[in-house]
Amino acid sequence: MNKRCAPLLLGLLMAGLGACTRKALPTQARAEAPKAESLVNASNLDFRYLAAKGKAQIETGGDKLPNVTLTLRIRKDSLIWLSIGAPVIGEVMRAHITPDSVQVIDRLHREYYAGNFTYLRQRFNLPVTFQQVQALLTGNYVPAPTGTEPTVTTEPPMQKVVYRQQALLVEQLLETTRRRVQKLAVQDDSSHLRFTVDFSDFKPLERVPQEFANALLVVVEQPKNKPSSASINFRSVEVDKERLDFPFSVPPGYARKK
Repeated sequence: MNKRCAPLLLGLLMAGLGACTRKALPTQARAEAPKAESLVNASNLDFRYLAAKGKAQIETGGDKLPNVTLTLRIRKDSLIWLSIGAPVIGEVMRAHITPDSVQVIDRLHREYYAGNFTYLRQRFNLPVTFQQVQALLTGNYVPAPTGTEPTVTTEPPMQKVVYRQQALLVEQLLETTRRRVQKLAVQDDSSHLRFTVDFSDFKPLERVPQEFANALLVVVEQPKNKPSSASINFRSVEVDKERLDFPFSVPPGYARKK
């Protein structure tokens, strides 16, 4: 198992989340939605508990790394639990994330981290929030920040929503029938970083009248570097089937990472 796999996967996911929040205006306290925002034909996934399992293929610097397995559990707006594993070895990384805390166990290096979102900002040089992590993992639409008027263009069966957040150009492509995001693209004019997520393989969920993207292709492009990507495919997704557990305990002898 290549020791870069698990950290790179977590880093690629964080890249897009940070791109959606970097240099952005605050989005927690929202005023009345602008007229253009009200035209957006999006239906975000509503749930209490979500559980998903799948695999990821990571490519960085032109090299394809070994596949890893993913187990994802979410309690909406309060907790995200992610386990990353490899064949033969088993689990190599586990993350327990709340709006106020980030805890990560790195079994390959026998280390753990316990802190807050400052860790993710320092580890990946990205200002990321809990809500942005949740939105990316569930394929939900990310509205424009308060006071920003998006440009909404509808050409059935697609709708494009574009808005600026200072140096960022954010573009989301929605399919008007299922009303779900099919593509997210973020361009940072200052660093020229470009981040895209393609959502595909939509399948209906059992307990909610919505479809979920079972395939995600995450691509990060930076000047003078080859693109990095993570292809994620979920084989099972369950919503509100049962109350979920989120086990997390640090094994004896693990060193705390500063």
